[in-house]
Amino acid sequence: MPEHSIDPNKWIDSYSDYLYNYTITRVSDREIAQDLVQDTFFAGLKSMKNFKGEASERTWLVSILKRKIIDHYRKINSNKGKAEVRTAYNSDSETEGDWLEERVADPFDKTAEDNLENKELGLAIHSCIGKLPEKQATVFKMKTLLDYETDAICNELSITPSNLWVIIHRARTAMAECLKQNWF
Repeated sequence: MPEHSIDPNKWIDSYSDYLYNYTITRVSDREIAQDLVQDTFFAGLKSMKNFKGEASERTWLVSILKRKIIDHYRKINSNKGKAEVRTAYNSDSETEGDWLEERVADPFDKTAEDNLENKELGLAIHSCIGKLPEKQATVFKMKTLLDYETDAICNELSITPSNLWVIIHRARTAMAECLKQNWF
């Protein structure tokens, strides 16, 4: 197959688990995560002609998925369209700045044991995010997982930057403690 070609017939077998695990740590709802992955595959099918082969097929699908996740949060956190969320996409790294994903191994490069461990860590992260108070969980996901800019989060949630950093600090502390107890 030429370098610029993609094969959607292999997407579900090749990428659905990775995309689902990627999504579940960001939305903390299994049905929403499944819907977002499905929407990603549909969007990929619609825009196949735009695939230039500049990135791997998986990276291309993840970039579509990131937009779907951001759109999801825009819908549930929109403040009547007042804030515009700016997100930087970096083709060099799918997980840049993501302190949780740095602890999660790439499931495509590991053994079956590592895959199981990765899945268990994803469930532990999901569980720990679920234990955070709602506002902490929302701010944590927006800042740490989705890389929203400080101003965008403050505008979306009507909080001050100093309040944001207090919430982030508390959320990260709680996450670290929860993961320490439930994973490490």
